[in-house]
Amino acid sequence: MDTIKNAANFVGDKVQSATSGASKETNKEVAKDSNAGVGTRLQAAGDAIGDKASESKHDSKAEAHKQAATH
Repeated sequence: MDTIKNAANFVGDKVQSATSGASKETNKEVAKDSNAGVGTRLQAAGDAIGDKASESKHDSKAEAHKQAATH
């Protein structure tokens, strides 16, 4: 039963990581957009940093769940 739970958690964390990665890339593009206001660009840059942290966290959790599911 734990293997199924760990596998499900692995999939969930990989999805969350992918979502954070997509958001990070979008925010990076907004931050680089010279047509956007300075406040918008700064907010997007900050959000991209947060998204990267979230992406890394979910990748680490996914790897832990993967290891737990295979052992």
